[in-house]
Amino acid sequence: MDEKILNLKNKLTAELEDVSSLVDLDKIRVAYLGKKGSVTNLLKGMKDMSGEERKEFGKKVNELKSGVARFIEEKTEELKRREIENEINSMPKFDITTPADLTRGSYHPITLVQRQCEAIFRSMGFTVEDYSEVVTDYECFESLNIPKHHPARDMQDTYYLENGQLLKSQTSAAQNAIIKKYGKGLIEKGTPIKAIFPGRCFRNEATDATHENTFFQMEGVMVDKDISISNLIYFMKTMLSEVFRKDIKVRLRPGFFPFVEPGFELDINCLICGGEGCPSCNRSGWLELCPCGMIHPEVLKEGGVDPDEYTGFAFGLGLTRLVMMKYGVKDIRDLNSGSLKALSQFTDDE
Repeated sequence: MDEKILNLKNKLTAELEDVSSLVDLDKIRVAYLGKKGSVTNLLKGMKDMSGEERKEFGKKVNELKSGVARFIEEKTEELKRREIENEINSMPKFDITTPADLTRGSYHPITLVQRQCEAIFRSMGFTVEDYSEVVTDYECFESLNIPKHHPARDMQDTYYLENGQLLKSQTSAAQNAIIKKYGKGLIEKGTPIKAIFPGRCFRNEATDATHENTFFQMEGVMVDKDISISNLIYFMKTMLSEVFRKDIKVRLRPGFFPFVEPGFELDINCLICGGEGCPSCNRSGWLELCPCGMIHPEVLKEGGVDPDEYTGFAFGLGLTRLVMMKYGVKDIRDLNSGSLKALSQFTDDE
């Protein structure tokens, strides 16, 4: 029986030398380790052995089985490396000195609308800020009047990282940092805080024509004395009329967000169906565009601003949905699809 084990091992070694694909390697694995494999068949001869012989032989068969599994695993890694090398070597060679053909390709529609919105808000005295996509729990929730275990956290299916940080689920995560950055000037010089900060957001939710797990927002804040909802409506309607080159019908309805009080949902009349109802607006004729409201006193206080002396508004403009309305994109998933056919039609016509 020892000779059978040795012959089987030598045979396997020879076959592994000749194998050249992962498919053939898997056939060898089944032939040796499967239920009817060669190693399994060795155990059938143990019924005629004495107890001591059976124990010793079983030990050798198990060692062979472990060795076969190890050999196949090592060969698998070798073949995978070889496939990667072959793929790299077969890639076409590019001449990096060749001048780019700038007539091919175009800006992404979200880039176009974001740049347009930035220019509009700059003309109204707002600064444009940037912010990280990976933030802390404090930035995304606690600084926004959403303590741990607050039920409002369930409104956002957040991607948490192993180090305790998270992918920001809302551009509001930058609010505290912006208020702290400009709050000193507000207090010492009386200069209002006026800033927008566009960025990409992430939520673990099912996708459909109007929902994506990766999307773009543009947060905006203004803090000064005697700021009211009227200021918010003015700036939003001005921005929308500039983007669409016409007056846009909007509505405010009550909405709950812990970092604003009172809070609203600003909806835009669906421009794809003209308000009649379609899949893009969930048959309602309206598209939720901008959660907004007056900044909660606790949020101002957390940012170092006295809420008894100053007020402010905040909004979270849905850039991705604004793009859908501007360009008539019926399915939000097209914007992240990478489809050149879908995206190459957009040009900077501003």
